[in-house]
Amino acid sequence: MSVVLKLSSVVRTYRAGENAVDVLKGVDLELSRGELVGLVGPSGSGKSTLLHTAGLLERPDEGTVLLDGEDCLKLNDRQRTLMRRTRLGFVYQFHHLLPEFNAIDNVAAPLYLSGVHRNVARERAVELLEKMGLGHRLNHQPMEMSGGEQQRVAIARALSNRPKILIADEPTGNLDTKTTESVFQQLIETGRTEGLAMLIATHNLALTQYMDRVLTLEDGKLTTFEPAKASG
Repeated sequence: MSVVLKLSSVVRTYRAGENAVDVLKGVDLELSRGELVGLVGPSGSGKSTLLHTAGLLERPDEGTVLLDGEDCLKLNDRQRTLMRRTRLGFVYQFHHLLPEFNAIDNVAAPLYLSGVHRNVARERAVELLEKMGLGHRLNHQPMEMSGGEQQRVAIARALSNRPKILIADEPTGNLDTKTTESVFQQLIETGRTEGLAMLIATHNLALTQYMDRVLTLEDGKLTTFEPAKASG
């Protein structure tokens, strides 16, 4: 498998006055095409910071971030924005759908912004929504859908621009247990169908069974996740 994302010796420090908090301490990470990598760790361990760095939303203080071999830290803000728009898809814990738009237009919105013809954008939106099991909700607004349905729309939106990498930060963290299982399975099924590399942070260790690899972020370092052994 070809490596599509590579982080090397990434350091991120937050400063408040004279105080400094070292969040990432020389993190190395590779993500290959078609690979699903999970990210777990205690609350406050820096998972979101790592995802934001991988997703070009934050610049590290040290290290390199390569996307398809291109050094993203040498890009200016406009170039980074274009790369995020064309090569990366993002899913968050809260769906952030536009309340006045129906499902089709919510999913098609990134394509509209990229100048894709309206009919082409809407066809792509319908294709994804049907893959996510929402063919019966195409013309519904967010308030007319359940939480799980809204999150499926958000996932479809993240995939609309045919990204190479999907980055998800607690994508089912706001859903009940039954809905979590269903939404997560549809997320990875659709992502694999689209041939994406996926980096997904979650606090739900039950979901790690579906992942190719799972990494733990703790004390600013990444290690291979080791499930807790049952006692007795």
